[in-house]
Amino acid sequence: MTQPVTESSMQPESIPKSASREEPQNAEERRLAWLALALTPGLGPRRMIQAAEALGDLSNLFQLSLTELEALKMPAACAQFLFAGSAKAQAEEELARVRAQGGEILTYADADYPERLREIFDPPAVLWILGDCNLLSRPAIAVVGTRHPTPYGSGMSELLSRELAARRLTILSGMARGIDTAAHRGALAAKGATVAVWGTGIDVIYPKENKSLAENILASGGTIVSEYPLGSFPAPQNFPKRNRILSGMSVGVLIIEAGENSGSRVTARCALEQNRDVYAVPGNVTTKNAWGPNTLIKQGAKLVATWEDVWEDLPSQVRLALEEELGSASPEQAAASLFEEAPAQEHEKIVLSVLRCDEALQLDGLMEALDTRLSSSEVFTALFELELAGRIKQLPGKNYIRRM
Repeated sequence: MTQPVTESSMQPESIPKSASREEPQNAEERRLAWLALALTPGLGPRRMIQAAEALGDLSNLFQLSLTELEALKMPAACAQFLFAGSAKAQAEEELARVRAQGGEILTYADADYPERLREIFDPPAVLWILGDCNLLSRPAIAVVGTRHPTPYGSGMSELLSRELAARRLTILSGMARGIDTAAHRGALAAKGATVAVWGTGIDVIYPKENKSLAENILASGGTIVSEYPLGSFPAPQNFPKRNRILSGMSVGVLIIEAGENSGSRVTARCALEQNRDVYAVPGNVTTKNAWGPNTLIKQGAKLVATWEDVWEDLPSQVRLALEEELGSASPEQAAASLFEEAPAQEHEKIVLSVLRCDEALQLDGLMEALDTRLSSSEVFTALFELELAGRIKQLPGKNYIRRM
């Protein structure tokens, strides 16, 4: 398994983050400088970030001489483009157009830039944003798969996304046809958060039939994000690059139906390189789209049949934080739950009050805790009914844990 590549020059602390008390003029000049670098032909994200690190304060970029620009180890043509003022002019025009559409530019130096994305080998230096940029830093699962799913694949994508989104995980996907579209719809059905990472400009909806889906994502408080300027068309090479952002912002990637040479395999490889978890829904071995997830499972990906398979494998600090949010949800928010649960009997409520979501309790300890409140037969009956209803789970060794 490939290990993540790290370099001291790519560490987030090497570039000062924009402070909230910074002078507005300096902040705007710095934003324009990052955008100018992003719009300079021939400069990739790593070179931009390395140039910013060498300079220290990008707000001075436009005052540099040609020699000083070339000293930042950028190609001569790039330095000339910046020195001539062409990059700044394009940046000013681009920023005005983005804001006119209700969008914003997020740079690598901004405090709101997602920390998980900073960790990857080649984080995008600039992101074009529509919607709530705070979602980019929320715990998220990337859900990806084929553009031509079976009804089973579409159904699993929507179901799992709906159930995970209902538990406050953000659903990331690329808004492509098929599995991606089903994932976004599942999140929206649960009134949850979803982020679409595009391989086009944020003003170029692709595929066109997903126009209403894009509108619904934004209307629900979701986010559309891209590393490409306005007007960028859906070039084939954009999408494999886009996949590193999907995996980079997530705590894990869930693959649902993918062919042997699909983009989802690229996303899974990015996830492994970025030290992210990889999950896969097993598929029918007689269909070609089962090859991707089934092979990943053989190689060590975590098999997923229900939302619990993802939830129980989340990093403990992520899961506990989400459980705390769920516990403090208002009655109106809690009403957005997926299922109408039958009212629990009194003895079931007592058992539930003792069990926890984050720590299993062994049967003997449970019986001892309930010794003065319930008889052993009432405890056994409650455990049976609660497990049958899916409200608790029995672990090996007669350990019990409460489900969310």
